[in-house]
Amino acid sequence: MPPPRKAPDAKPVKRGFRVEASTERVELPNGTLLDLDIVHHPGAAAVVPFVSDRDVLLIRQYRHAVGGMILEVPAGKLDRGELPEACAARELAEEAGQRPGRLVRIGAIWTTPGFCDERIHLFAAFDLAPVSRSPGDDELIEVLRLSLDDALRLVWSGELSDAKSALALVHAARHLGLLR
Repeated sequence: MPPPRKAPDAKPVKRGFRVEASTERVELPNGTLLDLDIVHHPGAAAVVPFVSDRDVLLIRQYRHAVGGMILEVPAGKLDRGELPEACAARELAEEAGQRPGRLVRIGAIWTTPGFCDERIHLFAAFDLAPVSRSPGDDELIEVLRLSLDDALRLVWSGELSDAKSALALVHAARHLGLLR
């Protein structure tokens, strides 16, 4: 995947805690010129924690933007200069109270490339060890243990509709040879 780019002539519209929005004058490959609103994001990491060969941890987290609790894998934004692997391990500890003995990169996704440059790096974590949870002030989280098969059933039924989590679970299942 190409790295996100920010136009040198971008006009910042709004800078928030996590993202910045700008309007950019863009020339499309066909020569058309137009203004596009782009949300710039520092990137993120998401991790599927395996507590056994076939059991994973999910979190049920309150998400104001969607109006309630949703099922997800532990994930969060990269801090300035932070490597995706370090972010995945940090978020796993903060949100699920687990430290990975081994992290495996299983993919990366663009979340909403029509207007945002957020890229999420996907990992599977193995050989977990418990640590103290330390969720942020904005995180209301319940940790759930279930089989990977049950987690995938939640994806297929639409009960788990968070895209990064659904794709992370699918990539993890493929990594284990359960999907082709």
